[in-house]
Amino acid sequence: MKNNIKIQFIILFLIAFSIQAQEKAVPVFKDGEAQIVEAFNNPDKWIHTDLWVETTFDSDGDGKLDRMHVDVTRPEQTENEGLKLPIVYESSPYYAGTAGDAPGLFWEVKHEIGAKEKARTHVEVERRGERPIISNSQVNTWLPLGYIVVHSSSPGTGLSDGAPTVGGDNESLAPKAVIDWLNGRAKGFISREGAETVTAFWSTGKVGMTGTSYNGTIPLAAATTGVEGLEAIIPVAPNTSYYHYYRSNGLVRSPGGYLGEDIDVLYDFIHSGKEENRARNNKVVRDTEMANGMDRMTGDYNDFWAGRDYLNDMKPMKAALLMSHGFNDWNVMPEHSYRIYKKASEMGLPTQIYYHQNGHGGPPPMKMMNRWFTRYLHGVENDVENDAKAWIVREDDKREEPTAYKEYPNPEASPVTFYLEAGAPEAGNLSTDSSKSKGKETLVDNYSFSSEALAQAAYTNHRLLYVTPVLKEDIHISGLASITIKASSSKAAVNLSVYLVSLPWNTGRNSKITDNIITRGWADLQNHKSISKSAPLKTGKFYEMTFDLQPDDQIIKKGQQIGLMIFSSDNNYTLLPKPGTELTIDLQETKITIPIVGGENAFKKSVSNVEKIFD
Repeated sequence: MKNNIKIQFIILFLIAFSIQAQEKAVPVFKDGEAQIVEAFNNPDKWIHTDLWVETTFDSDGDGKLDRMHVDVTRPEQTENEGLKLPIVYESSPYYAGTAGDAPGLFWEVKHEIGAKEKARTHVEVERRGERPIISNSQVNTWLPLGYIVVHSSSPGTGLSDGAPTVGGDNESLAPKAVIDWLNGRAKGFISREGAETVTAFWSTGKVGMTGTSYNGTIPLAAATTGVEGLEAIIPVAPNTSYYHYYRSNGLVRSPGGYLGEDIDVLYDFIHSGKEENRARNNKVVRDTEMANGMDRMTGDYNDFWAGRDYLNDMKPMKAALLMSHGFNDWNVMPEHSYRIYKKASEMGLPTQIYYHQNGHGGPPPMKMMNRWFTRYLHGVENDVENDAKAWIVREDDKREEPTAYKEYPNPEASPVTFYLEAGAPEAGNLSTDSSKSKGKETLVDNYSFSSEALAQAAYTNHRLLYVTPVLKEDIHISGLASITIKASSSKAAVNLSVYLVSLPWNTGRNSKITDNIITRGWADLQNHKSISKSAPLKTGKFYEMTFDLQPDDQIIKKGQQIGLMIFSSDNNYTLLPKPGTELTIDLQETKITIPIVGGENAFKKSVSNVEKIFD
């Protein structure tokens, strides 16, 4: 009897074990998010594959269609259990290394506006190793959650064929080809030159793209092709227009931290492809197309720049968009995300934006990204499309716990118009009363003084400063400030720099990035009619120009003053002509609108019965 029971127990155990052994690993979801599956979480059993995908273009001119180098990492279950999974895909020009520094690498910026510039130094990339070093961060994040992770090197970089074009059509068509291959519509090969093909038999065909900076630009580039299968993108601090990266309202401007950089400098920085192809690529792309199109003489918007502005290419886009950017990113400035987010929303695409208060980079919280890809790649109905459209990290928020807005800008914000009252060379008033906005004031350009020094100066003729009364209550700014300025110059060309600042300037050790700069903008007065057409200024003649400053969402604390600072050359961003140019502002015709939550009533309440105390 006991032996029979024992035998029965062993049989049941074996059956249970057999059933368990036959259970296949599949993605698991809880509360609308993909969960780590232990069966996928063993790096020793991940399958790594290098392959090359054939594109539809020949950008290196060798008579053969370019092939992109692709790296695939997938769970073993996709090989031995027939499991198909969606794809998280990142593409980059950086995987094989970048060019080093050298004297004269950047354009010389100490010269008159519109003057012919001396040639700069070119450098070449020394490619790292026989195979590009590809980051494992996406693999480690997404593969255990039930995704396959794909990387590719962009054209003319690493082991990919082609030429880098820095925003040209091939940088959109290359990731499109990879997505087409993941859906069985393009050819993949096991070698760069060979004919043996390989298929993505493990792919569901649903692809999500993400990445930061240039790697965040490429998802948008791919999405603008309308490629089938690209369901969702999460660009982080993407460069959405190379004109807006290297120019501002007709002005030749450098990205923050890289004074003198232009699009041809970035080309040299990433050109890590075949050494034997580089001379031809340099001649055709850098020294012809870029040299003829980028126009450092006028800074005007033209066909070259229009072809590198993804806002112009959005009509075919279908992918769900989750944007992320920092309000204090002075490299790829926050307008880059806002302009695409706004257009995508107008098109009716599923759209969210996440803004934080820091600088370049910074993805949304993992929970947000997980929900986004879970919904659009796995098809799990988690109601993410009904979440708040904007998530803003307020000054006291944790990055993982942003404040939800129905929309960005905050729907409760409305523009408040401020007028300028004379006060140079000290500070004048910034007021909602236009009656005292009279006369003209002049500043003298001198790039030797930094914007920080000018904002803190009590007395100087190198800037004009206009300040509100001291705030009695906090003020919440949300959206884009816009300035209309009427000005004349003592020369045919002049830099125009406009800052909104919070005063007094905080120089303490514990000062935060949000303490001083509210927002900024730059312009070329020669482009007062259009960013596409400049004309020399007539000495002493006044010209009116209107332009937006960078998007922002910020609390200006009580005890502070909002200051409008107008100056000419900005030694961190603009060309630096010889000091001495005079810039005169017509106060009566100059005004700035600032988007304030609660509108004019909120502002008036915050300054009631308070006198100006700036010193």
